[in-house]
Amino acid sequence: MVLLLQAQTVLGAYKLVCYYSNQAWRRSQPVSWRPSDVDPCLCTHLVYAFATISDNKIATMDESDDNLYKMFNSIKERNYWLHTLLAVGGEDFDMTSFTKMASSSENRTIFIDSVIHLLRSFKFDGIDLHFQYPGSGVSPPEDKHRFTLLVQEMVTAFQFEAAKSGLRLLMVTAAVSAQKATIEAGYEMAELSQSLDFISVMTYDFHGGWKNMTAHHSPLYPGSTDQGDSVYFNCEYAMNYWKNATIPTKKLLMGFPTFGRTFTLSSTTNCTVGSPASGDGSAGSYTQEAGILAYYEICQIPDGNSTSFEFSKEQQVPFACYGNQWVGYDDPYSFELKVEFVIENGFGGAAVWSLDMDDLKGSFCNKGVYPLTGKLKAQLGLDTGMCSPNPVPWATMITEVAKPTTASKEVPSITKTTSASPAATPSKGRTTTKSPRGGAEFCVGKPDGIHANPKDKTNFYLCGLGTTFVVRCPRGHLFDTSCKCCSYV
Repeated sequence: MVLLLQAQTVLGAYKLVCYYSNQAWRRSQPVSWRPSDVDPCLCTHLVYAFATISDNKIATMDESDDNLYKMFNSIKERNYWLHTLLAVGGEDFDMTSFTKMASSSENRTIFIDSVIHLLRSFKFDGIDLHFQYPGSGVSPPEDKHRFTLLVQEMVTAFQFEAAKSGLRLLMVTAAVSAQKATIEAGYEMAELSQSLDFISVMTYDFHGGWKNMTAHHSPLYPGSTDQGDSVYFNCEYAMNYWKNATIPTKKLLMGFPTFGRTFTLSSTTNCTVGSPASGDGSAGSYTQEAGILAYYEICQIPDGNSTSFEFSKEQQVPFACYGNQWVGYDDPYSFELKVEFVIENGFGGAAVWSLDMDDLKGSFCNKGVYPLTGKLKAQLGLDTGMCSPNPVPWATMITEVAKPTTASKEVPSITKTTSASPAATPSKGRTTTKSPRGGAEFCVGKPDGIHANPKDKTNFYLCGLGTTFVVRCPRGHLFDTSCKCCSYV
């Protein structure tokens, strides 16, 4: 136990969650990038984006994903402490599939069971719910509460699956909107925070070529010319809005974009925030999408008489003009300022979208490999000392918690939760699952629900009708009595 605490002290309490897009390998060289190219020691959590939904079940986006999933999770062979998650949803996801899936407890159960099967089959450590957005667009208002039910039922099902299998508890996380109106329409914030392991707030894409004037898409602070809802479109407001919903700050991660949003200027004589614009900027040479440039493409903007690199002191972010193009982006300095904000406000870390738009090989920006994500790692104080290709003996001992000694009967799926609590009561007729610490009788006479294991914080007890179930926390997590959950330490 002491060794585990020492390990986590070295790892640090902050999370650095990095998304890998399954479009990365499709790009042309030299930026085509497979999971095997990922630095295993860069991030605390890696998220593969995206899976989709078909017939109420989680499904791959294309036939290549099966092999990429295996490649992605093999990264953990080079870093024992790394966590991998699978994101479902995304910007191009059809939210009518979510609405259908979430509309009934039966459909949600089908989805949850399929998630468990896929995650265990490919050795993911959890699921990242990345639905954009419940209660907005084609998603009806009812989806706001349905999303809460889905999260609660999924957490409960994951707990019973871990108790039955003896495997570590799967994580449930979510990427959520940073825009006030979308948040209000889509999330029961306090209820979600009780169940989710962490929440990544997408503090980017506040502005873009869909507007008729230039504006930075991820400003740290508001601008003096902001009007109407634009006063809410900044990292400071978004993070505090979530924080003020009585959500533990350590569960909140701020989004850090490795891309810029571009505009086509109406006049080349005006290079400021708020300049008239006629639409998206031109597509990049590699990303091939109008209105967006990867950081490595921004580094290739020619420095000449028609180019101007600027920095907004009030919003603490850079922007540039070149010809009739305008781009608002982040660089290592603005990331440094944003990390200071994260630390000063007690937030849990950073979520990067996405690794494959950083200068992953260091060949474009002359600032070394991963100049943006590497800055986050350094500023958050994340140590590579614990990055080991194979578990050292004491780490192996930590994972070797004995599996249940008494075979359990089949644990049925949990389809309903009666409160915001992530735990539900096990049904009658289950045989006792003995604790690896000899606590098979722990739950006798105790109320149903979640209880701490007083002798070992790496797991907890799930009690139902006097029966004891043992649930093992994910690697690098300890049971926290304040939330009755496994917390990253």
